[in-house]
Amino acid sequence: MLAPEERTRLIAARRSFTRPGYDTYADAGVEGDYITPYHLTCGNPAGRVLISYNWLDAPTARAHRDTLKRLGMLPQMLFNRVLDLALGLAGLARGAVYLTHAFHLLPASRSATVPASDVEASFDAITRHEVAGRPVVALGQVASHACTRFSIAHHAVPHPSARGLSMRAKARAIAKALGT
Repeated sequence: MLAPEERTRLIAARRSFTRPGYDTYADAGVEGDYITPYHLTCGNPAGRVLISYNWLDAPTARAHRDTLKRLGMLPQMLFNRVLDLALGLAGLARGAVYLTHAFHLLPASRSATVPASDVEASFDAITRHEVAGRPVVALGQVASHACTRFSIAHHAVPHPSARGLSMRAKARAIAKALGT
């Protein structure tokens, strides 16, 4: 379980984490009292942990600032539609899980590749401390690689936005991992 004082420390770590070429949540106008805005809907400190690659890109965060400050996510995105389907298949609500990211900054464009060294720096400073010995589901190769790099036991599943699989196939894989 993520204790309140640890959560406070990790929020501070996330706020101070920077890398050239990336925006912070504050830069995009979506700063809040959370490690990731997803914690507005998926922030159960004792729930199973889902780790994704990153949250959003900076232009999308700016364009949808009001929705993101209210919900922490964009319901219409493929990622969220697959996640909702997976949670439904697993019999869970968003509030039952804890979703975080391998990389806690905002790239300049959608689907931008973040160098492994930047992902590892973010994971080391923030993410590895969030899991607190809980079961982890790594959503996609980047999250799985970071978990492996830091010796965090996890179930690797396709990223909800990955191409090549149907929404239902990705959702079933995530639901199955959440049930183990």
